[in-house]
Amino acid sequence: MFRFIAIMLLVVGCDQLSKVWILQNFELYESTVIIPGLFNLTFLRNTGAAFGMFAGHAAGGRQLFFIGVAVVALVVILVMQRRLGRQNSFYTISLGFIGGGAVGNLIDRVLYGSVVDFLDVYIGSHHWPAFNVADSAITVGVCIFLLTQFLEDRKAKQEQKISS
Repeated sequence: MFRFIAIMLLVVGCDQLSKVWILQNFELYESTVIIPGLFNLTFLRNTGAAFGMFAGHAAGGRQLFFIGVAVVALVVILVMQRRLGRQNSFYTISLGFIGGGAVGNLIDRVLYGSVVDFLDVYIGSHHWPAFNVADSAITVGVCIFLLTQFLEDRKAKQEQKISS
């Protein structure tokens, strides 16, 4: 459990520090080219979910909904950590990343009523929706979790074949 909490705190710390830096150094919609034709830092606020979904809905209900979903997700993550964390340390790492990302974005929703996004990846005029460190941690965590699950299932099938 220590490793899980440490990873969560590291993700939350990196996420919140990066957002504080953006808030102190950028105006809303301000953009700075980092790698021409590929990557900018662009300060945006996302009032919706992933890719701006639900951004147009009433603010009060939308905020309560997103905060509720985040709290439920964190409870599920904690339960999964208790069940899977001892089985394979990669579950602990993945769930720490996912939980830390969820907490990072939850902090934004509580403090600002929106999520601070600033990582702008694009090719030419085709932009991926802006995201942040918390979003990246969630994505990496989900990938690690799925890969770990795939490898664990494969290992179980091989052990089953050997024992039959």
